[in-house]
Formats: sequence, structure tokens, C-alpha cells
Amino acid sequence: MTDDASQTTPEDEQTALEPAPPAKSAPADRDSAGPFDEAEANPVRPYIDLGGIKILPREGLNLRLEVEEQTKRIVAVGLDYAESTLQVQPFAAPRSSGLWEETREQIRQQVKQQGGRVEEREGPLGPELLAEVPVAGADGAGKRLARFVGVDGPRWFLRGVVGGAATSDIEAAAAVEDLFRSIVVVRGTSPMPPRDLIPLRMPSTPGTA
Repeated sequence: MTDDASQTTPEDEQTALEPAPPAKSAPADRDSAGPFDEAEANPVRPYIDLGGIKILPREGLNLRLEVEEQTKRIVAVGLDYAESTLQVQPFAAPRSSGLWEETREQIRQQVKQQGGRVEEREGPLGPELLAEVPVAGADGAGKRLARFVGVDGPRWFLRGVVGGAATSDIEAAAAVEDLFRSIVVVRGTSPMPPRDLIPLRMPSTPGTA
């Protein structure tokens, strides 16, 4: 005699075969140490408002806006700090799942297609990629190191690309990681497809351009 409760239906088998949505990847203390959601940020701090993100000014920090030539749309924010560079981009994300796992795989494939090398490691922000990317220069072909970091937040994903001293120097790396964690992401309430870039704009605070 069989136990009906132990039998599975075709519907059960189909459900079991469906992959689970990617889990969110973020430091355990993200909500208190950043990167922050707009609802978690200190409202009295003097942030530079760039639309989709807010940056906290600090001594030695230079800010650049990276603009797409054809559309004139701001597609990334570049930060020069601690003899390093940090490029950041905020993206819309699902409420219950993360984008960093899938994005890491895409970056890994891109770097390999360019003839570079990439390894995944566990960093202070969670899983990250350390890549050796081929570059062409005046003195011939060379390679540069880049760290790809990412944090899944509530309905957003913040991606960062680190270059310069922070790819290998411990103190510079800690300074840039602190800078990344100080960023506030402003997702807004408008519906957006996951993976769409959250709109960025020129700074609205006088004297911070």
C-alpha cells in the first residue's frame, strides 16, 4: 500500500526543476553601514545629489560624470580618491532577488572574451571579481587590474569598478570601500524594468560640480 502524500505530480516536478531566483548579495550590515537606500540615509548630511545616487563629499575626492556621446545621457559616476578610481552605476532590481550573481557571470565572460583573466574572491563587500584586462597604450599592449564589486539593495543594485592603488594596496582599498559604502541609492517610486540604469543627473548642490 502506498502513501499518497509521498507521491509527486507533474506540477510538483516542474516546480522542483525551476531554478530559485538569485539571492541578494550584500554585507550583513548594509542597512547600517551602506551602501544605503534613500530611506536609510541621514537626511542632514550634505550629500551631492546626482539623481539616482547621492555622494558624501570628502577631502581629496574628485567627481566626474561619464556621458554617453550619442544620447548625452549620464551613464556612470567616476570618483577619483586615494590614488584610485571608482566608477559606480545604480540599477533597478527586483524586490525579492538580486542581480549581482548574474552580473558577475556576465563580467567574467566579457573579460575572457577580451583575452583577460578573472578570478572570484570574497571581499569586504561580499563576492567580487579581480580582473586583469588587456589595454592598448602608446607603448604597446599592456594589462590593468580592475576590481568589480556589487551590492544588492531594496529594489536596486549598485555596481562599482575599482582601478588604481585600491586593486592591490590594503589601505587604499579600505578607503575606496568606505567611499562605496557611503553612497546613497535613490531608487524612486516609478516602475522600472530590472537592470535599467536609474537616471543620473548633474549635481544640484551649488559648488559641487
